[in-house]
Amino acid sequence: MDRFVPTNSITIHCLEFEGDGPTIVLLPGLTANANSFGGLVDAGLSPALHVLALDLRGRGLSDHPESGYTIADHAADVVGLIDTLGLDTVIPVGHSFGGMLTYYLAANFPERFPRIVSIDAPAEIDPMIMSQIKPSLERLGTPVASWEAYLSAVKAQPYFGDWWDPLIEAYYRADVKTLDDGRVQARSHPETIQAVVEGTLEVDWTDVVSRVTQPTLTIRATGPYGPPGSPPILPKEKADRVISLLADPHPLALDGNHMSILFGRRAPALVNAILEFVGAG
Repeated sequence: MDRFVPTNSITIHCLEFEGDGPTIVLLPGLTANANSFGGLVDAGLSPALHVLALDLRGRGLSDHPESGYTIADHAADVVGLIDTLGLDTVIPVGHSFGGMLTYYLAANFPERFPRIVSIDAPAEIDPMIMSQIKPSLERLGTPVASWEAYLSAVKAQPYFGDWWDPLIEAYYRADVKTLDDGRVQARSHPETIQAVVEGTLEVDWTDVVSRVTQPTLTIRATGPYGPPGSPPILPKEKADRVISLLADPHPLALDGNHMSILFGRRAPALVNAILEFVGAG
Protein backbone atom coordinates (compact mmCIF):
# COMPACT_ATOMS: atom_id res chain seq x y z
CA MET A 1 0.00 0.00 0.00
CA ASP A 2 1.26 3.48 -0.88
CA ARG A 3 1.46 5.94 1.98
CA PHE A 4 2.42 9.62 1.96
CA VAL A 5 3.58 10.63 5.42
CA PRO A 6 4.23 14.23 6.55
CA THR A 7 7.55 14.56 8.35
CA ASN A 8 10.20 17.22 8.93
CA SER A 9 8.34 19.82 6.78
CA ILE A 10 8.14 17.49 3.75
CA THR A 11 6.15 14.43 2.68
CA ILE A 12 7.80 11.03 2.40
CA HIS A 13 6.36 8.30 0.22
CA CYS A 14 6.59 4.75 1.49
CA LEU A 15 5.30 1.32 0.62
CA GLU A 16 3.66 -0.49 3.54
CA PHE A 17 3.35 -4.26 3.77
CA GLU A 18 1.41 -5.70 6.68
CA GLY A 19 2.92 -8.33 8.93
CA ASP A 20 2.71 -9.81 12.40
CA GLY A 21 6.32 -9.28 13.49
CA PRO A 22 8.29 -6.16 14.43
CA THR A 23 8.28 -3.10 12.18
CA ILE A 24 11.28 -2.69 9.91
CA VAL A 25 12.00 0.45 7.91
CA LEU A 26 13.81 -0.21 4.62
CA LEU A 27 16.18 2.57 3.58
CA PRO A 28 17.38 2.44 -0.05
CA GLY A 29 20.67 3.28 -1.69
CA LEU A 30 21.94 6.59 -2.98
CA THR A 31 19.81 6.87 -6.13
CA ALA A 32 17.35 4.07 -5.37
CA ASN A 33 13.69 4.04 -4.35
CA ALA A 34 11.40 1.96 -2.15
CA ASN A 35 10.82 -0.59 -4.90
CA SER A 36 14.48 -1.65 -4.74
CA PHE A 37 13.38 -3.90 -1.87
CA GLY A 38 10.64 -5.63 -3.86
CA GLY A 39 12.69 -8.81 -4.15
CA LEU A 40 13.12 -9.04 -0.37
CA VAL A 41 9.43 -8.42 0.32
CA ASP A 42 8.54 -11.07 -2.26
CA ALA A 43 11.01 -13.50 -0.66
CA GLY A 44 9.23 -13.33 2.68
CA LEU A 45 9.96 -10.14 4.62
CA SER A 46 6.20 -9.68 4.62
CA PRO A 47 4.03 -11.10 6.18
CA ALA A 48 6.71 -12.19 8.67
CA LEU A 49 7.36 -8.51 9.49
CA HIS A 50 5.53 -5.20 9.28
CA VAL A 51 7.48 -3.50 6.48
CA LEU A 52 7.83 0.16 5.55
CA ALA A 53 9.99 0.80 2.46
CA LEU A 54 10.86 4.47 1.98
CA ASP A 55 11.60 6.81 -0.88
CA LEU A 56 14.18 9.09 0.73
CA ARG A 57 13.81 12.84 0.14
CA GLY A 58 14.62 13.84 -3.41
CA ARG A 59 13.96 10.34 -4.70
CA GLY A 60 10.91 8.51 -6.01
CA LEU A 61 7.54 9.95 -5.06
CA SER A 62 8.77 11.73 -1.95
CA ASP A 63 9.09 15.51 -1.97
CA HIS A 64 12.13 16.95 -3.77
CA PRO A 65 13.09 20.05 -1.77
CA GLU A 66 15.79 22.33 -3.15
CA SER A 67 17.96 21.84 -0.07
CA GLY A 68 18.30 19.67 3.01
CA TYR A 69 20.31 16.66 1.88
CA THR A 70 22.66 16.11 4.80
CA ILE A 71 22.65 12.87 6.75
CA ALA A 72 21.04 14.77 9.62
CA ASP A 73 18.19 15.83 7.31
CA HIS A 74 17.60 12.25 6.18
CA ALA A 75 17.68 11.03 9.78
CA ALA A 76 15.16 13.69 10.85
CA ASP A 77 12.86 12.48 8.06
CA VAL A 78 12.97 8.91 9.37
CA VAL A 79 12.48 9.87 13.01
CA GLY A 80 9.64 12.22 12.08
CA LEU A 81 7.99 9.53 9.97
CA ILE A 82 7.92 6.96 12.76
CA ASP A 83 6.67 9.66 15.14
CA THR A 84 3.83 10.47 12.75
CA LEU A 85 2.95 6.79 12.47
CA GLY A 86 2.97 6.39 16.26
CA LEU A 87 5.84 3.91 16.33
CA ASP A 88 8.07 4.01 19.41
CA THR A 89 10.79 1.74 18.04
CA VAL A 90 11.59 0.20 14.66
CA ILE A 91 14.43 -1.76 13.10
CA PRO A 92 16.08 0.13 10.25
CA VAL A 93 17.39 -2.02 7.39
CA GLY A 94 19.57 0.02 5.06
CA HIS A 95 21.20 -0.85 1.75
CA SER A 96 24.39 0.99 0.71
CA PHE A 97 23.77 4.71 1.48
CA GLY A 98 20.73 3.56 3.45
CA GLY A 99 23.04 1.37 5.51
CA MET A 100 25.18 4.37 6.43
CA LEU A 101 22.00 6.17 7.41
CA THR A 102 21.17 3.26 9.76
CA TYR A 103 24.53 3.80 11.51
CA TYR A 104 23.71 7.47 11.98
CA LEU A 105 20.22 6.72 13.30
CA ALA A 106 21.53 4.10 15.72
CA ALA A 107 24.31 6.36 17.01
CA ASN A 108 22.12 9.42 17.53
CA PHE A 109 18.73 7.94 18.43
CA PRO A 110 19.59 4.68 20.21
CA GLU A 111 16.30 4.53 22.11
CA ARG A 112 14.30 4.45 18.85
CA PHE A 113 16.36 1.83 17.02
CA PRO A 114 17.11 -1.16 19.30
CA ARG A 115 18.95 -3.11 16.59
CA ILE A 116 19.91 -2.37 13.00
CA VAL A 117 20.73 -4.09 9.72
CA SER A 118 23.30 -2.68 7.31
CA ILE A 119 23.64 -4.18 3.84
CA ASP A 120 26.86 -3.48 1.91
CA ALA A 121 27.56 -0.19 3.68
CA PRO A 122 31.05 1.07 4.60
CA ALA A 123 32.17 3.11 7.59
CA GLU A 124 33.76 5.66 5.27
CA ILE A 125 33.44 6.97 1.73
CA ASP A 126 35.97 5.61 -0.75
CA PRO A 127 36.46 7.59 -4.00
CA MET A 128 36.37 4.24 -5.81
CA ILE A 129 32.68 3.95 -4.98
CA MET A 130 31.90 6.97 -7.16
CA SER A 131 33.44 5.29 -10.19
CA GLN A 132 31.58 2.07 -9.40
CA ILE A 133 28.20 3.79 -9.29
CA LYS A 134 28.96 6.06 -12.25
CA PRO A 135 26.66 4.09 -14.62
CA SER A 136 23.79 4.63 -12.17
CA LEU A 137 24.41 8.38 -11.99
CA GLU A 138 24.66 8.72 -15.77
CA ARG A 139 21.01 7.72 -16.19
CA LEU A 140 19.90 10.77 -14.21
CA GLY A 141 19.09 14.13 -15.70
CA THR A 142 18.88 13.14 -19.38
CA PRO A 143 15.51 12.17 -20.92
CA VAL A 144 15.43 8.89 -22.82
CA ALA A 145 13.34 8.33 -25.95
CA SER A 146 11.06 5.70 -24.39
CA TRP A 147 10.63 3.36 -21.46
CA GLU A 148 11.80 0.51 -23.67
CA ALA A 149 15.01 2.35 -24.48
CA TYR A 150 15.54 3.20 -20.82
CA LEU A 151 15.04 -0.42 -19.78
CA SER A 152 17.42 -1.62 -22.47
CA ALA A 153 20.12 0.70 -21.13
CA VAL A 154 19.51 -0.54 -17.59
CA LYS A 155 19.83 -4.17 -18.63
CA ALA A 156 23.17 -3.37 -20.30
CA GLN A 157 24.71 -2.21 -17.02
CA PRO A 158 27.55 -4.44 -15.81
CA TYR A 159 25.78 -5.13 -12.53
CA PHE A 160 23.39 -7.65 -14.01
CA GLY A 161 25.44 -9.81 -16.37
CA ASP A 162 23.31 -12.73 -17.51
CA TRP A 163 20.66 -12.55 -14.75
CA TRP A 164 17.44 -10.59 -14.51
CA ASP A 165 14.34 -10.57 -12.35
CA PRO A 166 10.96 -8.98 -13.19
CA LEU A 167 10.96 -7.18 -9.84
CA ILE A 168 14.07 -5.27 -10.92
CA GLU A 169 12.04 -3.95 -13.83
CA ALA A 170 9.34 -2.79 -11.40
CA TYR A 171 12.02 -0.98 -9.38
CA TYR A 172 13.34 0.93 -12.39
CA ARG A 173 9.81 1.64 -13.67
CA ALA A 174 9.06 3.36 -10.36
CA ASP A 175 12.27 5.34 -10.79
CA VAL A 176 11.14 7.28 -13.87
CA LYS A 177 8.42 9.70 -14.89
CA THR A 178 6.91 9.97 -18.36
CA LEU A 179 7.18 13.40 -19.96
CA ASP A 180 4.49 15.00 -22.13
CA ASP A 181 6.34 14.02 -25.32
CA GLY A 182 6.51 10.33 -24.32
CA ARG A 183 10.14 10.38 -23.23
CA VAL A 184 11.05 9.16 -19.76
CA GLN A 185 13.40 10.66 -17.20
CA ALA A 186 14.66 9.54 -13.81
CA ARG A 187 12.83 11.17 -10.91
CA SER A 188 16.09 11.89 -9.07
CA HIS A 189 18.21 14.80 -10.26
CA PRO A 190 22.02 14.76 -10.50
CA GLU A 191 22.20 17.92 -8.39
CA THR A 192 20.25 16.21 -5.62
CA ILE A 193 22.51 13.18 -5.58
CA GLN A 194 25.59 15.41 -5.62
CA ALA A 195 24.23 17.25 -2.60
CA VAL A 196 23.63 13.93 -0.82
CA VAL A 197 27.21 12.83 -1.55
CA GLU A 198 28.60 16.14 -0.29
CA GLY A 199 26.53 15.82 2.87
CA THR A 200 27.83 12.32 3.41
CA LEU A 201 31.44 13.45 3.06
CA GLU A 202 30.94 15.97 5.88
CA VAL A 203 30.35 13.20 8.45
CA ASP A 204 33.03 11.63 10.63
CA TRP A 205 31.89 8.08 10.00
CA THR A 206 34.49 6.52 12.26
CA ASP A 207 33.00 8.46 15.14
CA VAL A 208 29.43 7.62 14.12
CA VAL A 209 29.94 3.87 13.74
CA SER A 210 32.01 3.66 16.93
CA ARG A 211 29.01 5.07 18.83
CA VAL A 212 26.66 2.31 17.65
CA THR A 213 26.12 0.05 20.65
CA GLN A 214 23.07 -1.88 19.41
CA PRO A 215 23.27 -5.37 17.90
CA THR A 216 24.11 -4.77 14.24
CA LEU A 217 23.74 -7.26 11.41
CA THR A 218 26.31 -6.32 8.77
CA ILE A 219 25.85 -8.03 5.43
CA ARG A 220 28.54 -8.01 2.76
CA ALA A 221 27.97 -9.04 -0.86
CA THR A 222 31.09 -10.86 -2.01
CA GLY A 223 30.67 -10.42 -5.78
CA PRO A 224 32.24 -7.70 -7.96
CA TYR A 225 30.17 -4.64 -8.79
CA GLY A 226 30.81 -2.30 -11.68
CA PRO A 227 32.84 -2.51 -14.89
CA PRO A 228 34.98 -5.61 -15.48
CA GLY A 229 37.71 -5.89 -12.87
CA SER A 230 35.83 -3.95 -10.21
CA PRO A 231 35.93 -5.19 -6.62
CA PRO A 232 32.85 -5.70 -4.46
CA ILE A 233 31.25 -2.47 -3.25
CA LEU A 234 32.33 -3.48 0.25
CA PRO A 235 35.63 -5.40 0.04
CA LYS A 236 36.46 -7.64 2.98
CA GLU A 237 39.02 -5.26 4.46
CA LYS A 238 36.47 -2.45 4.57
CA ALA A 239 33.83 -4.76 6.03
CA ASP A 240 36.35 -5.76 8.69
CA ARG A 241 36.87 -2.07 9.45
CA VAL A 242 33.14 -1.64 10.09
CA ILE A 243 33.08 -4.72 12.31
CA SER A 244 36.05 -3.47 14.34
CA LEU A 245 34.21 -0.23 15.16
CA LEU A 246 30.87 -1.74 16.19
CA ALA A 247 30.18 -2.73 19.78
CA ASP A 248 27.98 -5.74 18.92
CA PRO A 249 28.55 -6.79 15.30
CA HIS A 250 26.90 -9.78 13.65
CA PRO A 251 28.76 -10.07 10.34
CA LEU A 252 27.59 -12.15 7.39
CA ALA A 253 28.97 -12.55 3.85
CA LEU A 254 26.58 -13.61 1.07
CA ASP A 255 27.11 -14.72 -2.50
CA GLY A 256 26.07 -12.19 -5.11
CA ASN A 257 26.83 -8.56 -5.80
CA HIS A 258 25.54 -5.25 -4.49
CA MET A 259 22.31 -5.58 -6.51
CA SER A 260 21.83 -9.29 -7.03
CA ILE A 261 21.57 -10.09 -3.31
CA LEU A 262 18.31 -8.07 -3.28
CA PHE A 263 16.54 -10.03 -5.99
CA GLY A 264 15.77 -13.43 -7.46
CA ARG A 265 17.34 -16.61 -6.18
CA ARG A 266 19.72 -14.77 -3.84
CA ALA A 267 17.07 -12.78 -1.99
CA PRO A 268 15.88 -15.63 0.30
CA ALA A 269 19.30 -15.94 1.96
CA LEU A 270 19.24 -12.24 2.85
CA VAL A 271 15.64 -12.42 4.06
CA ASN A 272 16.37 -15.45 6.24
CA ALA A 273 19.32 -13.65 7.82
CA ILE A 274 17.18 -10.60 8.62
CA LEU A 275 14.32 -12.67 10.06
CA GLU A 276 16.66 -14.65 12.27
CA PHE A 277 18.37 -11.48 13.48
CA VAL A 278 15.11 -9.74 14.45
CA GLY A 279 13.72 -12.91 16.05
CA ALA A 280 11.09 -13.63 13.43
CA GLY A 281 12.86 -16.51 11.68
